[in-house]
Amino acid sequence: MSDSGETRQRGTLVRRHVSLRRRVVRLTFYVLLLIAGMAAAGFLYFADSVASLQPPANPKADAIVVLTGGFQRIDQAVDLLKNGAGKRLLISGVHPSTTGGQIRRNTQSSADLFKCCVDIGHDAIDTIGNANETANWIRDNGYRSILVVTNNYHMPRSLLELRRANPDIEFIAYPVVNSDLKSTNWLANPMVLKTILLEYVKLTIASARDALGAHPASGLRTETKDASRSP
Repeated sequence: MSDSGETRQRGTLVRRHVSLRRRVVRLTFYVLLLIAGMAAAGFLYFADSVASLQPPANPKADAIVVLTGGFQRIDQAVDLLKNGAGKRLLISGVHPSTTGGQIRRNTQSSADLFKCCVDIGHDAIDTIGNANETANWIRDNGYRSILVVTNNYHMPRSLLELRRANPDIEFIAYPVVNSDLKSTNWLANPMVLKTILLEYVKLTIASARDALGAHPASGLRTETKDASRSP
């Protein structure tokens, strides 16, 4: 083959390589754009869903569980207990240094109510731990239906974890609304936007984990301590 023929052949191969690389780059860009669009649409759907959550008009279950994260949640859970929405209340995920007496005083509740009908859970360190701590409590007491009290944005992931740990139990959402996402422009509020976006990411990861059949850590202090002591 002549030198001019070899040069043309090399030129053709170079052009094909460049063309292929451009197609790969273009395809990658479109795929990333599609993923970004789906993520944005999913986030907006999630935000609209939690904004639409409303507590039931006449809540009733065997018992109540509140996932800690602010006294507004606990106040509402204690009020539900006082009004007979459930026979017993578990306050899950309480810091080990916080006592039942401190919670009782902060909620302005009677000592008799806390003595007879309130359990303080110090074992959970995250939402997965809340679910497992609740599962142990449900098993010990034989409950079949549970009223779940937590913030509206936290409710979807809480129910996901609770139902994974307790597949045969009926969970009834009682969302606590700290800010009205329906009537306010929460997109313009950096703190609210950050909170909802972070919760959406956590929910997405939890959903993907369950879809893949992964087994997360228990989220319980006792099992973390036991694991650290093992040889």
